Amino acid sequence: MKTNQAWAVNDIHQLLLPHPLRMEMGIERDENGLLTVAVRTDLHGCKGRMLAWWFTFFETTQHIHWWHPHDHVAHHGWDDKWQKGESFIGASIHAVESLGAIPPVAAKLKFRDPTDFFETSAYEKAIKEGHISGAVCSSIGFGEHIEMDAEGYPTDGKMMHLARDTEFGCVLRSRFLLGASLEDPGTQLPDEIGLELMRHCYNEFTYLSRFLPSLYYGEHANGESAPLPW
Repeated sequence: MKTNQAWAVNDIHQLLLPHPLRMEMGIERDENGLLTVAVRTDLHGCKGRMLAWWFTFFETTQHIHWWHPHDHVAHHGWDDKWQKGESFIGASIHAVESLGAIPPVAAKLKFRDPTDFFETSAYEKAIKEGHISGAVCSSIGFGEHIEMDAEGYPTDGKMMHLARDTEFGCVLRSRFLLGASLEDPGTQLPDEIGLELMRHCYNEFTYLSRFLPSLYYGEHANGESAPLPW
């Protein structure tokens, strides 16, 4: 990972391997109080390429309501870097989301190439060996006045979703690093935020898995036709 900020619990590159990790689901803090949230979700019937395609498809509030009927409040659009059906890397999204009982908050995500977080050779090896079949990575910011770095990335935290195809569909490992813009994240960022984010993430990708294959094939994504059940 090309930053001095640690993602707690595991070496970040262990996420590229298929074996079990010390923490697949939970929260942990590093010595600076930064909060890591780990989530694992089984996406039955889905593949990593479907997950990546979804981020080139959704663009309305209705779409994100499909994704999480309870917590997703509003989608305020992508910027001009987004290419429908083609690419989301480098693009930014503005949305409003809640985390269960935690009130809605504005959020900005700017999506990044996975090699911004992983060494290029390690990531390419994981793709070649089938340990990773899809990846979505971003910098994230929260609130009405979001702090940005010199390259236009929100500084509050980072997010990644890594899919690995299996016989039943795919396994999704999600990681969030939160609190990077706070002076004292150990006290300013309560554990409740991490725990509710863990539940939110598990729920939204479980909801997504229930309709994504039909949507993907119905849209003939990547030129694919749906396999016939009979």
